[in-house]
Amino acid sequence: MLRVGSAVACMACRNLVSPNMGVRFRMPLQKLHPLSRAIHHRYNASVTPPHRSAARHFTSMSRLPMQPPKPSPGGHGSWRYQQHRNFWMLRLASRLLKLRYIVLGSAVGGGYTAKKTYEEWKDMLPDMGEYNWVIPDFFWELSKQIDLDKLTKMLPELVEIAKFLPELPDLDKIGENFTFLKSILFTGVGSKGASGQRLLLAEAPGDTPVKAATDAPVTATPEASGKQFRKSSDKEKVDQLQEELLRTQMKYQRMLERLEKENKELRKVVLQKDEKGIHQRKVKKSLIDMYSEVLDILSDFDSNYNTQDHLPRVVVVGDQSAGKTSVLEMIAQARIFPRGSGEMMTRSPVKVTLSEGPHHVAMFKDSSREFDLGKEEDLAALRHEIELRMRKSVKEGQTVSPETISLSVKGPGIQRMVLVDLPGVISTVTAGMATDTKETIFGISKNYMQNPNAIILCIQDGSVDAERSIVTDLVSQMDPHGKRTIFVLTKVDLAEKNLASPNRIQQIVEGKLFPMKALGYFAVVTGKGSAGESIDSIKDYEEDFFQNSRLLRDGMLKAHQVTTKNLSLAVSDCFWKMVRESVEQQADAFKASRFNLETEWKNNYPRLRELDRNELFEKAKNEILDEVISLSQVTPKHWEAILQKKLWERVSTHVIENIYLPAAQTMNSGTFNTTVDIKLKQWTDKQLPHKALEVAWETLQEEFARFMAEYKGKDQDDIFDKLKEAVKDESIKRHKWNETAMDSLRVIQHNTLEDRSITDKPQWDAAIQFMEETLQARLKDTDSVINDMAGPYWKQRWMSWTSRSPEQHICNETKKELERLLKLHEDHTAYLANDEVTTVRKNLEGRGVEVDPVLIKDTWHQLYRRHFLQKALHHCNLCRRGFYYYQRQFVDSELECNDVVLFWRIQRMLLITANTLRQQLINTEVRRLEKNVKEVLEDFGEDNERKVHLITGRRVQLAEDLKKVREIQEKLEAFIEALHEEK
Repeated sequence: MLRVGSAVACMACRNLVSPNMGVRFRMPLQKLHPLSRAIHHRYNASVTPPHRSAARHFTSMSRLPMQPPKPSPGGHGSWRYQQHRNFWMLRLASRLLKLRYIVLGSAVGGGYTAKKTYEEWKDMLPDMGEYNWVIPDFFWELSKQIDLDKLTKMLPELVEIAKFLPELPDLDKIGENFTFLKSILFTGVGSKGASGQRLLLAEAPGDTPVKAATDAPVTATPEASGKQFRKSSDKEKVDQLQEELLRTQMKYQRMLERLEKENKELRKVVLQKDEKGIHQRKVKKSLIDMYSEVLDILSDFDSNYNTQDHLPRVVVVGDQSAGKTSVLEMIAQARIFPRGSGEMMTRSPVKVTLSEGPHHVAMFKDSSREFDLGKEEDLAALRHEIELRMRKSVKEGQTVSPETISLSVKGPGIQRMVLVDLPGVISTVTAGMATDTKETIFGISKNYMQNPNAIILCIQDGSVDAERSIVTDLVSQMDPHGKRTIFVLTKVDLAEKNLASPNRIQQIVEGKLFPMKALGYFAVVTGKGSAGESIDSIKDYEEDFFQNSRLLRDGMLKAHQVTTKNLSLAVSDCFWKMVRESVEQQADAFKASRFNLETEWKNNYPRLRELDRNELFEKAKNEILDEVISLSQVTPKHWEAILQKKLWERVSTHVIENIYLPAAQTMNSGTFNTTVDIKLKQWTDKQLPHKALEVAWETLQEEFARFMAEYKGKDQDDIFDKLKEAVKDESIKRHKWNETAMDSLRVIQHNTLEDRSITDKPQWDAAIQFMEETLQARLKDTDSVINDMAGPYWKQRWMSWTSRSPEQHICNETKKELERLLKLHEDHTAYLANDEVTTVRKNLEGRGVEVDPVLIKDTWHQLYRRHFLQKALHHCNLCRRGFYYYQRQFVDSELECNDVVLFWRIQRMLLITANTLRQQLINTEVRRLEKNVKEVLEDFGEDNERKVHLITGRRVQLAEDLKKVREIQEKLEAFIEALHEEK
């Protein structure tokens, strides 16, 4: 770094240069300090300017003008100074030329910078050309065809217009009248919905009327203006002017209606474009649809838990035949409800969600079908469907139902809101109605109106006497201050025609006639009373009526208080205002409820999932289907074993009592075989196939129940017990056994019983074992019966401290006497002769025992039965080695074993019948039972009442509450978020 030395620069240069400043290169000092060199070094010839400077510095002082030093008097220096003064103009010009280039360069640089900044901002702005489709085509054509500047020049000046006006007499006196007329004009025109002014509700009684829009404040009341108007000398001209103003008002109203219609068509086109995805925007649910979903969920929640939410709705109430449905149809712009002359048509609440859409359609909440409201056949189908749903909702023995029917209506120009049409209030229960119809309607109406956020749309028939109104008292009880009530007077055309005093209508719409209060009062006309009128014809009739009505012309009604169009705008404004004010509070309430329910679940069911009733039903359904499928996995051996066992249990008594014993008592082999064949044939033709099918069906039921019971032990939830039992009972009830196989089963059984050929020794031994087991079981049963008749023996009496009853004592003595008789005659027949009965009775009377002959015969039957079974068992033991004689057909042998052959035939019949039934069970009946179970489960799944009855408990209720509250909270939060975005 080089530094500036004292020998190189002068004192002024050293003062200007910082001692710490330096540069990496050298340059002449005169280039660094031209002004300093000109002042201090020009007049000193002895000082040689250095060629290079040791430093370069930057300072503002180099730009400041400096005064040259004073010249020394006389001498050479004086001449040099004089020479310098002669060229000061030239030096000044050179300085100015340098300044010109500086200014020019700055201007060019600034202009380029500004242009670049403008281009950057222009690129940041969006391209508005994409939104030219929003502006109607006629606007561009109008701007091209009409030269606005030329039109402005053609208009005359105000001074020239004033020359053509007639001289008005005494303008100062009628100035106030013009103010009054101006207020009338702007009140009528400014209250139209499409004029850009916000719709105002009618003022409450006693309040100061509110104008829609005025250019200057009104300084005089209508009464004072009327007095001044009567004082005017030109009353006729003022009347003409008033009529002209009314005509102008009607003209502007028609223009506004035309613009509304064009706007409606334009919005329809825009919605259709959005629907087709032209702008590739993500389709979102409208606010009213989201809100309607919340109300639908709350409706189910309220009905199931007997509660009432506080979310806003528009509740339409009124006397029967007051025109409630007609008003609702005018708001929905379609004749969607069934109609009747004088009879009750609205039998249950109908929730109608109105929203804007490209097409005029209607749809039920639980259906995907859309009804085109522009087609008469769809309208008729919709009315029929509503009437059908109402009749289904009404239970037997009732006239009205609290069950809500949910319907949504979309169309261009429809105001967004949710209305609930309630059954009309009646004063008398007529024939055909339930006795509690009046109280039920009052209860339904109060249930909806007691919601503090519900807007009550009170409908009053204007064609009847006001004193006959019932609904006004009901509404005044539910909303005594009228903070959420809108009063609607219907059939105003009939009222104007029938009433002698039109002032009565004015008193009604001003709230001075009825004791109730309201936010606003409206007068509407909903047609001429014909069911075939269209909505457009009703609108035209309503407009024509109010244009020609003296109620509006005389100031009894105000323009914003008439027509259903203004009514729908007012109701929509109130509805959304109430929604914005109350929805967040309701969301917080459900949030608190959710926290309480979740806490209860965590404390009571910490290790269980939150399954609601539907989810639990699906879980139980899968378990039941698994149990039914397990039936098909039962082995054929198991089926045949249980079928054979149960079939023998069912037919054994008949075989022993009706076939074997009668045949065995014949004591002749030929007679024995004949008797057996005849009885087996009769049994096979009449009883045996039916008994076999009954046994098979009972076996299938028992196995089904057994599998369900076994599955229950595997960590099954006992909450499913009632459901499974109901499914099992209903499936068995629906199952019909395929009886077409009965004929084939009869043939198989008949052929099996006719076969007498035992082919081998094992079959013979099996038959003897079967016979022996059967006879031993019968002998055991017979001994048990005899013991019960005779009472305990001496050992049982001493060991068990029991004694015989008098009847048992008589029976025991009878038994002893009959045993002696049987011991003497071992080959006695099965029945006692009459003389034998008499002998036994006399012998007992000789021992002092009075006995009835019937008791003697009954005791003999049991004793002979035991004696016979004992002989049969002994004979069975003798036949164990009789297979050889059987093969020789018992020739040259005293041993006859026809009873063994009988039991072999019975045993073989049981085996083949079990095999046949097993095949039918596996191949047909089990599959049909599975199908029945599936159908029963599907039917139960669609029947909510049955599910509620079968799956019960606090756990289920708590899970249901949690699911509903979570869903409601999520829907409300999504709705609130969308509401804030729209706001």
